[in-house]
Amino acid sequence: MQKYCFLPESPIFVKEINGIIEYQTYKCVYMKRLLALVLLFLTGWILMACNQSEQPIKTLLITGQNNHNWPVSHLAIQQILESSAMFSVEFAISPEKGGDMSDFVVDFTPYDLVVLDYNGDAWPEETQSQFLKFVENGGGVVVYHAADNAFPNWKEYNKICALGGWEGRDEKSGPYLYWQDGSIVKDSAPGSGGSHGSQHEYVLNCRSAEHPVTKGLPQQWLHAKDELYDRMRGPADIQDLLYTAYSDTLTGGSGREEPLLFTISYGKGRIFHTMLGHAGETLEDNPAMQCTGFQVTLLRGAEWAATGKVTQDIPADFPSSTQTSMRKAYQYNQ
Repeated sequence: MQKYCFLPESPIFVKEINGIIEYQTYKCVYMKRLLALVLLFLTGWILMACNQSEQPIKTLLITGQNNHNWPVSHLAIQQILESSAMFSVEFAISPEKGGDMSDFVVDFTPYDLVVLDYNGDAWPEETQSQFLKFVENGGGVVVYHAADNAFPNWKEYNKICALGGWEGRDEKSGPYLYWQDGSIVKDSAPGSGGSHGSQHEYVLNCRSAEHPVTKGLPQQWLHAKDELYDRMRGPADIQDLLYTAYSDTLTGGSGREEPLLFTISYGKGRIFHTMLGHAGETLEDNPAMQCTGFQVTLLRGAEWAATGKVTQDIPADFPSSTQTSMRKAYQYNQ
């Protein structure tokens, strides 16, 4: 039996069940209902936040001019990133070299990440300004291979890359940087910036094992046939040196342990710079970019640049120190 009564001065809800009487003020009932509504709202907010966190990293890949085979490289990068389901990739493709660049105005605001696959004519001032603003405000950047050849006279771009080559770079561009006797060396000796020997397989050596990009990856791994950039120079303000490789004089190299994967900080922005991945003739004949090591480090570096963390597991097919591994279809394998 249930009984209800309402007292005039202090409204009370009285409930009797099996001879036991419970008293609750309207205020108590109201607070319980309010608490239930708050919990419902918080649950919805948490679910919405989780759903938003699962949204792909919105990525802009800039290309269209390059002394390398950009029609292959930009499609390979798109396939590598999007096959992981962590990224959605759009393109900003410039006019052909020597064309009218005045309309190549890029809006960076919708994006979390910019991938640079460009080495060509200068961008319009508005695009340059908006790019710097994007990075300064915390946008992520991946500098891929020959993008570090671009814009030798654009001071801020060279800070973002830290190291570059060719296009007239010399001691005025900044020091050489290499690894020697367990530490980074900055060498201001005169000489041109940028070179490489013949393409070949080579071993990558980890220098920052606890960084999110490298954590869990092998100390050494064998990269597929690729160019090995050496004698690179520039502002050289590297934040974390991730991997180096020995540039053997027998293949026309510098005889130094050269920096090939590293990070840079610019304003609030995070930059991941990979010198790996020389584009082949076709997507099917593209060993440097089909290398599992290239693809995994690109994915991890891109996620870190965009978010500051890496959530990916270490794949079973990652190369060892003596054996390369290939993902010829650019498929994600976690």
